[in-house]
Amino acid sequence: MTFPILEDKVAIVTGAAMGMGEATAKLFAEAKAKVVIADFNEEKGQAVTDEINQSGGTAAFVKVDISKSEDVQQMVKFAVDTFGKLDVAVNNAALTPDDKPAAEFDEAYWDRLISVDLTGTALCLKYELQQMQKQGNGGSIINISSVSGFRPQPNNIAYVAAKHGVVGMTKVAAMENGPLNIRVNSVAPGAIDTPMLRGALEQFGLDAEEYAPQLSLLNRFGQPREIAQATLWLASDASSYVTGTTIHADAGYTSR
Repeated sequence: MTFPILEDKVAIVTGAAMGMGEATAKLFAEAKAKVVIADFNEEKGQAVTDEINQSGGTAAFVKVDISKSEDVQQMVKFAVDTFGKLDVAVNNAALTPDDKPAAEFDEAYWDRLISVDLTGTALCLKYELQQMQKQGNGGSIINISSVSGFRPQPNNIAYVAAKHGVVGMTKVAAMENGPLNIRVNSVAPGAIDTPMLRGALEQFGLDAEEYAPQLSLLNRFGQPREIAQATLWLASDASSYVTGTTIHADAGYTSR
């Protein structure tokens, strides 16, 4: 889906400097959305913004730490000040999963991960909803969860807890905002070939080709653009009767 199905739409994508967020931002721009590239990494975020603009798309960068309420409020204000409104938001920003068993988890990293992956997503949702409610024209919000939001993984209790929480908050927000035509859904990616995944494989000494069949019925890792395609459908009017649900883009991992 690269036809202009987001024409005249304004979208925020958090964590858009790399990986799935970058792929989503670029695909949204191809679909003719005006895209706010929101990320803590200013150098990489600006590079993605420049690439979109040089390719004929429309994008603007804003630096944000989604764990801070004032940053998130400024992010939404930036989108409206720059492009006039907010129609779509993709809450994708997250930290790398933790790597210790429940009996030994790192309490400091727990606090940091929960502040970004769970609280940060909730803050984004809060202020995006407020803006869409104020506009009165509906909207679409997509929270990026994970297979870890449905199937527990060993040695990352904080990440699993956060991603389960993302699924729950998606359902609550969908229930509350359906009458306002604000749709809230989530995408739960499986093993996607991103810098985060490659870092985890290296950390645990795993070979990508040998490990992929354990995580995918298709015997391969997914590509960031494949997640972006699922997100694009939820962002567009093509999914106008879909809210409160999750698309499992995981090559069947949670089906077995």
